[in-house]
Amino acid sequence: MKQIKIMGLTMFVLIAFVAVGLALDDATKAKVDTKIAQYTPWSTDAKIVEAVKAFNAAAPDYAKDMTQDKWKSLTLLSPEIKAIVSCDLSKYLKDKKDASVSEAFVSGADGTKAAFIAKTTNWSHKGKPKHDDPMSGKTWIGEVEIDASSGQQQIQIGIPVIDQGKVIGSIVIGFNVTKM
Repeated sequence: MKQIKIMGLTMFVLIAFVAVGLALDDATKAKVDTKIAQYTPWSTDAKIVEAVKAFNAAAPDYAKDMTQDKWKSLTLLSPEIKAIVSCDLSKYLKDKKDASVSEAFVSGADGTKAAFIAKTTNWSHKGKPKHDDPMSGKTWIGEVEIDASSGQQQIQIGIPVIDQGKVIGSIVIGFNVTKM
């Protein structure tokens, strides 16, 4: 009986931790700033920009009737997920990231996924600061949290994809806090 109470308390603490997030201490903030400086060049990387322009101009077939509900029902073996994770931009992201990156995804202007290194929790992040702030030209920094899709304690940043001075999409990168 004692174990059940302890496990229940542990779950409560975990839920509270996830819901509230943790404020950044100075050391973590400095590491995040370093990561932002390291990954900001992705904003204007020619391969990323060209892929987002192409996605915005003509979304792939899998994107045409995708909804949040349909997205949540897809498995890692679903053709839609396989198509995204195996696209040239997803492969490029995998090759460019370092060991501290727990997730990375690129969204078109509409907030839907053009590429990722692993399936995301949501199909679209439009209406959320992680996409909307970069779409207004700002860098977004989330809180330290347990990420639902990766299961890791991480912090996310969102940066704009910029083509000739115009924001055309967003990039969200999650960093494993223990590997920064």
